[in-house]
Amino acid sequence: MTAPTDLRTPLSPEQVEALRAGDSVLLSGPLYTARDAAHARLASMLARGEALPVDLRGHVVYYCGPTPPRPGRPIGSAGPTTASRMDPYTPALLAAGVRGMIGKGRRSPEVREALRRHRAVYFGAIEGTAALLGARVQEAEVVAFPDLGPEAIYRLVVDRFPVAVVNDAHGGDLYEEGRARYQRRPSG
Repeated sequence: MTAPTDLRTPLSPEQVEALRAGDSVLLSGPLYTARDAAHARLASMLARGEALPVDLRGHVVYYCGPTPPRPGRPIGSAGPTTASRMDPYTPALLAAGVRGMIGKGRRSPEVREALRRHRAVYFGAIEGTAALLGARVQEAEVVAFPDLGPEAIYRLVVDRFPVAVVNDAHGGDLYEEGRARYQRRPSG
């Protein structure tokens, strides 16, 4: 087992190119949260040719709706949500310069192709670790769509936020590779 790779955000093209499905990564720097409602608004703005309220070029979008903060903390829990709900909007955001996303679960073939085409990466965060992930957040502020409440876009500053590369820019897919590795082979 290799040690996790420490990366600072925003991600450079070279950082993304070096990643492979299955790599463990510790992200530090800013992340932007966005869930279903925020994605729908962002995609509509892009379709109308409008500027986005936040410059997401090179950044990582975390599919998360943080819970309210406990005293002395910037946020509460910050667990990942199911990535496939963002699939209809993801190719447009990748074309606009998003370099990575964090969520849980598989991505559609269209998103995996868009990741290859736009040289981006999809990270998986482990569900059930929302309190641990929230503890990695040092700063949090709403930067767009405050009317969406917990689904507003937050700018989080994280320190050594643990993720794994699920889909890389080269077409690697951790789910497919894992299934192939552990699939039972007929005896004979």
